[in-house]
Amino acid sequence: MSELQMGVLALGGVGVLLVFAYNKWQEYQHRKVAERVFQQPDEDVLLERRAAEPVWRDEEAAPGDFRREPALARVEDEDDEWARHEAEQAAAVQAAALAQPAEPAEFRAPVAEPRSGSETPAGSLPPWEEESPAVTAAAAPAAAPAPQAAPAQDVPMPTTLLSPAVDAIAILELVEHVPASQVMASQREALRRLRKPLHWVGFNEAQGEWEFIQPDTPGAYRRLRVGLQLADRQGPVSSGDFSLFSGAMQQLADELMAVVDMPSSQQALDQAQQLDRFCAEVDMQIGVNLVSRGTPFAGTKIRALAEAAGMTLGMDGSYTRHDDDGRALFSLQNFEASGFAADTLKSLSTHGLVFLLDVPRTPRGQHVYTQMVDIAKRFAEALNGALVDDNRQPLAEPQLAHIRQEYVQKPQAVMESQGLPAGGSLALRLFS
Repeated sequence: MSELQMGVLALGGVGVLLVFAYNKWQEYQHRKVAERVFQQPDEDVLLERRAAEPVWRDEEAAPGDFRREPALARVEDEDDEWARHEAEQAAAVQAAALAQPAEPAEFRAPVAEPRSGSETPAGSLPPWEEESPAVTAAAAPAAAPAPQAAPAQDVPMPTTLLSPAVDAIAILELVEHVPASQVMASQREALRRLRKPLHWVGFNEAQGEWEFIQPDTPGAYRRLRVGLQLADRQGPVSSGDFSLFSGAMQQLADELMAVVDMPSSQQALDQAQQLDRFCAEVDMQIGVNLVSRGTPFAGTKIRALAEAAGMTLGMDGSYTRHDDDGRALFSLQNFEASGFAADTLKSLSTHGLVFLLDVPRTPRGQHVYTQMVDIAKRFAEALNGALVDDNRQPLAEPQLAHIRQEYVQKPQAVMESQGLPAGGSLALRLFS
């Protein structure tokens, strides 16, 4: 091999070495750049704003700040991080319960719950949730609680409907609402044999009030009160009637899946006897008689005087004066056996009339009695008659005043003191 060839080979070897060395140098430079790049700390854009804000730990709560967030901490293992988060959250809740006064429910910040598959570190919320008005209590005022209707149990039943002083009351509480027609049809045949009035009352939940119910009453009821009247003008309730009533109410409760509560039989019967004695003491009817002085009273003239006094002829054969509310005040009856009838008044003649006031059924008895006496005096003058009592003794002013005091004013005062005012709904039931 010539020297030229040896020189060319030597130069080629040197070139190859230079290229290899250059490649190694560049590889070294790229590795250093890569190491610098990959050794920089990771940054989470979701935590950049959080890093700029102070974090209050459980031991040092910020004054006036009601939000408490667990502190962020870097750990090397995810399991350890999750365990530490659980421990810190439990400690935060316990410290808040012991160290801070209770806050109104509407101002409590919600507790962040860990989310499945979320990349957000434990104990923190994304910025859009932290600033949401739905989460931040201070962002929106608490809404005022909506007014609620009073529970049915808080609405007392008016004694004008049913009264423990007058009625034996069965209390029924149903599981579901039942139509009034079904309620009253259940024991109709059994209850029809009662000789004392029966009154049904239900709670109207739509109106929020108690009301009388009838078979044709619309709507359904879940709370019922059924009252058996303990006495009337025929006397007190009998033990047989009360037993019939009690059994029917129990059957009704079983059929409607209701709970029934009733007074005991002996208690109801004793109360009925006491009520009947009280009614007998105040049950008075005041009659002012107008008798002829020899010439009988003509039916046509009686009719003219009665209508002029604002009295109307009823189906019972008597003329009655009513108040503005339609309540009967007093009546005018024929002293003789036959009653008044529109088709016989032209031919009727009688020797006497009776003005009658039913004391327990008449409101403002003294005032009504005075009106009745004044009208009777006008009749006496027009018909040439005389006012007498039941013994045919003349009634002058002193006698009329005594009747008003002793037989009208006093009985009605006693009734008022017992909560049974004359002419009231309970009195009208008792004295029927």
